[in-house]
Amino acid sequence: MSMLSAPYAVLAEAPFQWHNVNVYETSYQEQNESLFNSENYNFVKYSQLEAKLKEVTQNSNRVTIEKRGVSSDGHDMFVVTVSDPEAKGKFGKYQAIRKQMLKNPAKAQDFVDKHPDLKIPVMINGSIHGTEFTGTDSILHLIERFANDNDDVTKQILQDHIIVFNVTANPDGRINATRFNSNGIDLNRDFITRSQPETKQMVDLITEWNPMVFLDLHGYVKQRGKTKQGLIEPCTPPHNPNYQYDLFTKWAMNQAEAMEAEIIANKDTYRNTNTAVSGVDYHKMTSTEIPFRDSSDGWDDYPPIFTPMYAMYHGAYGYTLETPTNDWDGVQWMYDAVMGALKYSSENKVDMVKDQMEMFKRGINFDHPYHKEGFFPKAYILPVDKQDPTATKKAVEHLIANDIVVSEAQKEFSFNGKTYPKGTYLVEMDQAKAGLANTMLWDGEDISSDIPSMYDISAWSLPELWGFEAVEVPAKSNFSVHTSEVQQINNDGELIGKGPYVVPNSSVKAVQLANSLIQNGFAVKRSPSGHFHIDSGTTPALKKLVKESGLKVETAKVPEDSTLLTNLKVTILRDGGISKGQSHAGTKLALERLGFNVSEKTPQDVAINGLGDTDVFVYSGSQNLISVLTGANKEFGLESSAQAAQFKEKVQAFVNNGGKYIAVGAGASVATKTLGLASVGVNTGGSDSNGIVMVDYQPSPLTSGYRSTDYGFVYRPAWYTNTADYTVAATYKSSDDFFVAGHWKNRTEAEGKAVIVKDNHKDVTLIGLEAGFRDHTDYLFRLISNAIYSK
Repeated sequence: MSMLSAPYAVLAEAPFQWHNVNVYETSYQEQNESLFNSENYNFVKYSQLEAKLKEVTQNSNRVTIEKRGVSSDGHDMFVVTVSDPEAKGKFGKYQAIRKQMLKNPAKAQDFVDKHPDLKIPVMINGSIHGTEFTGTDSILHLIERFANDNDDVTKQILQDHIIVFNVTANPDGRINATRFNSNGIDLNRDFITRSQPETKQMVDLITEWNPMVFLDLHGYVKQRGKTKQGLIEPCTPPHNPNYQYDLFTKWAMNQAEAMEAEIIANKDTYRNTNTAVSGVDYHKMTSTEIPFRDSSDGWDDYPPIFTPMYAMYHGAYGYTLETPTNDWDGVQWMYDAVMGALKYSSENKVDMVKDQMEMFKRGINFDHPYHKEGFFPKAYILPVDKQDPTATKKAVEHLIANDIVVSEAQKEFSFNGKTYPKGTYLVEMDQAKAGLANTMLWDGEDISSDIPSMYDISAWSLPELWGFEAVEVPAKSNFSVHTSEVQQINNDGELIGKGPYVVPNSSVKAVQLANSLIQNGFAVKRSPSGHFHIDSGTTPALKKLVKESGLKVETAKVPEDSTLLTNLKVTILRDGGISKGQSHAGTKLALERLGFNVSEKTPQDVAINGLGDTDVFVYSGSQNLISVLTGANKEFGLESSAQAAQFKEKVQAFVNNGGKYIAVGAGASVATKTLGLASVGVNTGGSDSNGIVMVDYQPSPLTSGYRSTDYGFVYRPAWYTNTADYTVAATYKSSDDFFVAGHWKNRTEAEGKAVIVKDNHKDVTLIGLEAGFRDHTDYLFRLISNAIYSK
């Protein structure tokens, strides 16, 4: 009998942990604890996982262990699927049944009525934040139980479910004891972007299984000295209007309370090993925090960037579980919560899964009884730019990867007086996952007056922030086009004519091509309009690079006033992890996707060694990077006031000697003032203010490729005043409707104010927009490349 299937009285006498775990040789250094956890324990190291999984399942005929992709740093990701032996080997059959509910959900509901013994998939996601070690450890214990035990509860749960464990969702974070992966991205903010390999793997699992329940295992939420410990969703308002929320709430609150009840029923078995440090007395627990029940705001499920919220668009009852402490008691809390969820879904699976199917039925039938009439459009038209189709094609591939059906017109058609050619992409909204399609493609809404503050972002529109057009067809339109589902996309670019050639400054791929050509020895010039010119005839190497870019590159004369570009050395100031995040990570990834070779330097490295042969220095991150820090943040900042003075001296010398300095975002703008590099007034909005804005871009090399009034994105908004010594390249639109979507109270002061400025006397550019935000704001990346290449 496994330790975990033993009576809880036995558990009270034996630590809730693994014993005799071997330490294996690795090619990487694993951390034993996180700087940001007040409690630490001997959690199972990543290097031990594969052997431990094999050890606890070696005699089981219920388990399948797979390696499903690798992390951003190349570490294997383990998926363990557990069910009773009857189902093992028939997973494809069960997946096919699940797919049927996306095509004919009414028929699937009838099937469930006739086969109530159908096994239902549940997905459990472990430690997507690397410092939240307890998630993976609780999964290991759950796997051991379900692989080997034969008590009635275990057998019933296996009879009712196929349990899919994503054992460690963030291997890099577990190894390095960081919240983020090796690219510096918080994976639990990446589910609308799907930019990271770990996120892609999780999306693939969700779309493969369409789980009925999704549990995401996190930490740590505690109330020192109190009786309410840990947190179990559902969430507070605001709720994203693209959900079929009535179907979710019909079950979610009861399932959350079932998890809570399981924890409280077993509270006397907890060991209280860290009570003196944590202030958590598990024996005195009376409840958990359930935001939907216990709070009015502050823990919302509005953005689809979080793992469980994303899973809800695939019909799952999705929950974040936040254990109280980082120790073996915290592991047991999580284990108990999961068991409570599984027991509840065993008892209610037939009605729960029929309501999951009801969500898909509403989508297919274009029937949304709890939504305002016309909220969901009939379709979105996604036109393709012939010269640069890359943003639209990226979006189409992204939508398909997220299980959204994209079609293409089989002949030319017209809408609102405009004609669209055969092959134009459409997202028709009479489909199972219409909610996910709409939340990706809609403009968003201004919720500033709806709620005091938001937990995270409040706007994310792919068309506006990735740079493609999505034309909304109203719900009551008589619009009708003969279409077929898109099966594959041709991403090949084309070189036309004998040269020289022009590459319009129109997308990330265009800038990436220009940089690739420079690095491959081609003569590339930039005209005052910001476009790139290739002073070359046709060569095999050029044809290959253009084909890979996806662009149509045509012959055009090189303007006489164009400037020859060189392979610039770009350095970005590195945030090692202040407040558990790498604030520079998004901009670093943006620079890399634009094709620049980027190096990172820590604040201490710059203070001691300067910037060397750097051509361009980019500051995009927390203003605290140039501070003397204490506590868990200490190693990421500067060591002393003397070192802060050194840093300031080195950066000023770099700029005075002709170096280019670019500040991106509010934090960097404030830091630039501190460094004495800006006389402009720097103003900032609240730290929880964010959203999509309208910007008036002035004709300038800094704004090449943008319309006179176009989109921007802010996260802690910034704007500039006292700009007499500066060239103002962009302002917030001078209108009270400049804020398009998101949450930003008290914004009138920013209306019409400068948001991109360049010093007239030295090469210092300040960009108040978050142009490189989380690898998501593709459309704004070129503001950074424009600043790099502008004189």
